[in-house]
Amino acid sequence: MKQDICYKYKNNLYLNITNRCTMRCPYCIKYRWQWKYRGYNLRLKNEPAAEEIIRAIDSRLKGIKEAVFCGYGEPTLRLDVIKTVAAHLKKYSVFVRINTNGHGDMINGRNICPELKGLVDRVSISLNACNARDYYEMHKPVFGMKTFKGVVEFVKECRKYVPEVVITTVRLPGVDIKKCSEIARSLGAGFSARKYLQGYEKT
Repeated sequence: MKQDICYKYKNNLYLNITNRCTMRCPYCIKYRWQWKYRGYNLRLKNEPAAEEIIRAIDSRLKGIKEAVFCGYGEPTLRLDVIKTVAAHLKKYSVFVRINTNGHGDMINGRNICPELKGLVDRVSISLNACNARDYYEMHKPVFGMKTFKGVVEFVKECRKYVPEVVITTVRLPGVDIKKCSEIARSLGAGFSARKYLQGYEKT
């Protein structure tokens, strides 16, 4: 089966650029949905080059509201690809969003937020815990106990360079939605509580 590196849903175009991730979340839908989504195969045999992604999206931009870097992996693992493709999208005045776990600075060993300025319009950062211990226990991040603090710092830096920064929290059992929303507010970020998807046919 061919791999799908981009797909449309409603008025958005989603860009599937990596399956790699810096977390191992037991609730992740990619394990329950067997890498499938609405008929698309999101399991990548090979990570697409920026040029391949650009070729795939150019014929699909008509009527698109947003282009979203997401997929079943952490997109900031491929920061150079994001920057190249986002710059191309900006030639067509496309609104660009990144869905991320907020590990981008730790992954790349530097503050990447200045590099997003002018290329990315919204960053949606997943945060499903209110403290370092709970975050580590829930996600098993490769960066250990320091990860929660790193995500918080990433939110702060994003606000300096990206017009819209939103913290998203999934309504999982045991997750304190109110406290997560308070963290978002304290950081000056927007907040969105998302439902826990059991099956894509219900979304």
